[in-house]
Amino acid sequence: MDEFRDRRVWIETYGCTYNQADSHRLAGILEGQGCTVVDDPEAADLVVINTCIVIGRTEREMLRRIGACADRDLVVTGCMPVVMGDAILAAAPHAHLVLPAEIDRRWPAGCAKTGGAVGILQVSSGCMGRCAYCITRAARGRLKSRPVDRICGDLAALAEDGVAEVQVTAQDVSAWGMDLDGDGRLPDLVRAMTAVPGEFRLRLGMMNPATVLDSLDSLVEACRDEKVFSFIHLPVQSGCDRVLAAMRRGNTVEEFERIVATFRAGVPGVRICTDIIVGYPTETEEDFAETLAMVERVRPDKVNITRYSVRPGTPAAEMKQVPGRVVKARSRLLDATVKRIFSEKNEAVLGRVVRAVVVGQKRPGSVVARDQAYREIVVQGDLRPGTWIEVEVTGNRTVYMTGRLKEGSTYSEKPNSVSTEH
Repeated sequence: MDEFRDRRVWIETYGCTYNQADSHRLAGILEGQGCTVVDDPEAADLVVINTCIVIGRTEREMLRRIGACADRDLVVTGCMPVVMGDAILAAAPHAHLVLPAEIDRRWPAGCAKTGGAVGILQVSSGCMGRCAYCITRAARGRLKSRPVDRICGDLAALAEDGVAEVQVTAQDVSAWGMDLDGDGRLPDLVRAMTAVPGEFRLRLGMMNPATVLDSLDSLVEACRDEKVFSFIHLPVQSGCDRVLAAMRRGNTVEEFERIVATFRAGVPGVRICTDIIVGYPTETEEDFAETLAMVERVRPDKVNITRYSVRPGTPAAEMKQVPGRVVKARSRLLDATVKRIFSEKNEAVLGRVVRAVVVGQKRPGSVVARDQAYREIVVQGDLRPGTWIEVEVTGNRTVYMTGRLKEGSTYSEKPNSVSTEH
């Protein structure tokens, strides 16, 4: 990347929170070489595309964009250059491929402020899993946990910069420490992070059930700290044990439900987010019915639904595929089910007054705030990010809530200083 100096740079990012942080780190590297990041691709003389390979649809869109930029100075980074370099160069023969390891080498800090009062904190890369459908493991490799002192140093920098929401991210957050030869696991890291001074809340990213189980009780206890949002992202992927075994997930439905029950018993008001893959190869109607039944039992607060997508080189790609029309029908049925549950659970919150922190602007004249359970609440007003407010929840928009400032309440930069005037 040394040749890219004093350029106007447009950065286009696909995929996960981890990728978003890498884009900000890459921007820091380029700015250190005299470059300027611009917000208009037509004004740029260097285009950076940070790629994702989780699903085929996104991959096709990226290859289309890469091809469209083939006659420009182009950098391609993220997961795709690691496993699909030939496809990139077929679309854009003169593209420069930058592997994630080069970003790590040139910008050791694993944190980024992304705008408003939101920051991202990378705690590890890679994973310990062997999921039969996933190509990310090939791109990111085996688990590599960052040392706790460096993580806490980055967190302190974010707190000093006014960040109120810290998105703790990895390919599998709960695997943190499994490669550190007894130097701690995620509960130890959470306790170390909550000890860092500052008025922030941690939003723990995706945690796989198989890597949560052996430290479950300790993790629940650590997550009771008020500096941790009461929000858990725990991908189940299927409600059928036969499908989970075919996926090589390493856990059962009963174990997933036990984790959920333990968090709900130990962390007051905790909200559960999960992920489900619909139409995994060999999934039968009976298997899918088990997934629907699991969703009705668990009643998660958020579900990310993905239609299975063939990933080249994975074991699942060699299995018998479910017809696309069947996958689409199942996806629609599951989507309707989870939206009904979301709406029912949101209705129970209407009229409550909650304490929340403003994390950014929704549009001119309105802001996004997060309460302790990490609900997204849109509030009218021009409030500074990082401000703590009292909000009356007034509207249910299924995937987010609306609210208004409680009459007579005061605002504060400290979460425990919000009060109501009498």
